[in-house]
Amino acid sequence: MKLLEDAILEKGTILEGNVLKVDNFLNHQIDPALMKALGDEFAREFADKGITKILTVETSGIAPAVFAGLELGVPVVFGRKNKSLTLQDNMFTTSVYSYTKQTSSDISISKDFLSPTDHVLLIDDFLANGQAISGLLSICKSAGASVAGIGIVIEKSFQKGRRIVEETGIPILSLARIKSLDENGLVFIDEEGQ
Repeated sequence: MKLLEDAILEKGTILEGNVLKVDNFLNHQIDPALMKALGDEFAREFADKGITKILTVETSGIAPAVFAGLELGVPVVFGRKNKSLTLQDNMFTTSVYSYTKQTSSDISISKDFLSPTDHVLLIDDFLANGQAISGLLSICKSAGASVAGIGIVIEKSFQKGRRIVEETGIPILSLARIKSLDENGLVFIDEEGQ
């Protein structure tokens, strides 16, 4: 998606450890017009899949997921990383390792919001090593929900995440694929497709 690729090239910065920092439009400050365009693109791609819910992980996946949910007319549920007084019991929980934070977190989704009748679209901000998506797939399996597709805002094609997803056979759409990150601060877009 050219709009997203342009934002990455213009505003993204590279940190040590192959980390792409996009906090000025996605991970801290949010560009609502860009998020709407991302959500609309996910909705277009998966419009005919019978989606009943969209799942994401807090926090950076929420904005594009909400716009996709608005366009598809379905609720958005996000995996919570922190326990809440209002959400103590009756939860699907799994552990997810964050490449960026170099820590593991438990993510939880209330059993009230995910059931075997759900046909789910998973949306996440980044696909690097596939841990967040694997965690959401595990929760869907525990709930008996089927997964219709996976939407990724930014994929690091040089890491193993896509291979993990492709092994599931679930359709995947990455709106921007990064071929490599250069130590001189250059981002190389993978032009081969989504």
